[in-house]
Formats: sequence, structure tokens, C-alpha cells
Amino acid sequence: MNRLESQEKSAQPVRIREHLQYAMFCLLVVMCFGDNVDETQIKQIEEVQRRAFLSFKRFNILNIWPRMTKIVMRRRWEELYQVWSFLMEKRKLDEVEISNLCSEFLHAGTDTTTTALEWIMANLVKYPKIQDKLFMEIKGVVGNGDQEEVSESDLRRMPYLKAVILEGLRRHPPARLLVPHAVREDVVFNNEYLIPENAAINFLVAELGWDPKVWEDPLAFKPERFLNHDNGIGQEFDITGSREIKMMPFGAGRRICPGYQLAMLHMEYYVANLILKFECKSVDGGDVDLSEKVERTMMMKNPLQVHLSRR
Repeated sequence: MNRLESQEKSAQPVRIREHLQYAMFCLLVVMCFGDNVDETQIKQIEEVQRRAFLSFKRFNILNIWPRMTKIVMRRRWEELYQVWSFLMEKRKLDEVEISNLCSEFLHAGTDTTTTALEWIMANLVKYPKIQDKLFMEIKGVVGNGDQEEVSESDLRRMPYLKAVILEGLRRHPPARLLVPHAVREDVVFNNEYLIPENAAINFLVAELGWDPKVWEDPLAFKPERFLNHDNGIGQEFDITGSREIKMMPFGAGRRICPGYQLAMLHMEYYVANLILKFECKSVDGGDVDLSEKVERTMMMKNPLQVHLSRR
């Protein structure tokens, strides 16, 4: 927030992704290592994570990755199996095991949440009326007193905020595909499709959320679709897929992302506090380009730039 305030005073457009990404990474580092970690140490951890990712990209460019995948995944599975076994035995983890778990936590949590946040903010900039409606809800909960920050308990009283987050995830899921799955024996699905044993199965996450048979006007950004007549989150909607699957940005069932509740909390908290503090407008009154490009996540082709002004 301090970084955004300093850029807001300069009246220059703000490229918001880098601030969201840094904030998310710092938060997850603090969750891993405690709140005594200083900025120098955070940057050192960030550099280690960056080098690890670049090494994987280098393998891919050299066409080594396809040959190494089975070996790496097998070793990783063995490591994780050992860690889970140790946890069940209630034995203390050693330093290597702890560092592996922290590294996976940082990798899994930073880019996905940052990407989702950028798409949500892009739509709030593109549709100022939605942003205004969200601000009015937030201000109504926080009040006109001296409270300068939305608390975690405040979020429970903001159904429109939750609807905005859900609509962002439906319209722009960070991952277009999930990790591939397979069946252990031949399965005939829906009395029509044969799924052979060990065949890789990909779930088209984005297309699930854009199905016109399920969602009216699916490519439009309409948070109201998640609200009931009393302007609360509809009881029929279930993001975990335990009753029915209308969208699955976190996967579904037993293999749903274990961090989905944490991700929802972070997205609601960041968006609420950003909108409480700043009015976000498009650069020079232009439209917001929602074109996509594939990186580790489904990112904006042209990163979001906004003009910020204090409320």
C-alpha cells in the first residue's frame, strides 16, 4: 500500500501486477518464516525461487524436459510420500523437507493469486459502475469512522465482494487446464466415451466456466449472477463441486487445491482494501484490453496499468 501511495502522488500510471505479486510473495514468505523476515531476506528468497523456475524453463527449451519429466516426477512423488509418512509418524521434518514444502507453497500461491487479482482489478477498472457498487458495500461495512483498513471479520459481511471474486475466477481462471489425471482401468463415461487405462485426461477449466448451457451470457462480467434475491451469495452455488460442478478454478472433489480457502481470503482482502483506499481508473480514459497470453498462468497480454487516486 505504501508503494502504491507513493506512485499515486507522482500521478503516473501504475503497473499494478508487480505490486500485487511482490505483496503476495512477501505475505507467503512471512507465513513460512515468520514476521521477523526483513526486505533483504525476502529478496534473497525471491531470487532463489526465480533461479529454480528459470532452470526448469532452460530444460524445456533444450527439449530435455520431456525426457526428464518421468524421472523428476517420480523423485518428487517419493519425496512427498516420505514427507507425508513422516507427518503421520509425528516426526520433526528435517531442513531439506521443510525447504521443499516452503518452496512449493511459495510457487503455488504467488503467481496464481496474483494473476487472479490482476484480472479482477482489470474488470473493476473496465466497468466503473461495478467498482462503485463494490466501494459502496465496503464503505457501508467499514463505516465513516477512523477505520482505515478492511479486517478479515469485515469480509464476512460483503456478499458483493465475494460475488466479484467468484465472477473473476469464473471468467478468468488463472489456469486453463488442471494437472492431468488418469484412470487405472478402462472406463466408459456417460455410456458413450471410452477412456483407456492410463490415458492422460485434461479438464478444460476455463471452458467449464464459459458454458452457455450453464451460464447466461457467459463472456460478460456480471457479479450479480452469484447473488440471490436478498443480495447474498446464492446457497445453490458450491465452488468445491461437492454438489454440482458449474466452474472449478481450484479443481474439485478430493483433489481440489488444498489452498483454495486461503486464496479466496487473500483475494477478498486485497481487493477490498485496494478499492477502499483508491479509485482505479483506466489510463487516459481508454478501454482495458482483456487479451490473454500463456505463461505459468493465463496472464493479461498487456499488463494492467491504472491511474490511482485516494478516496
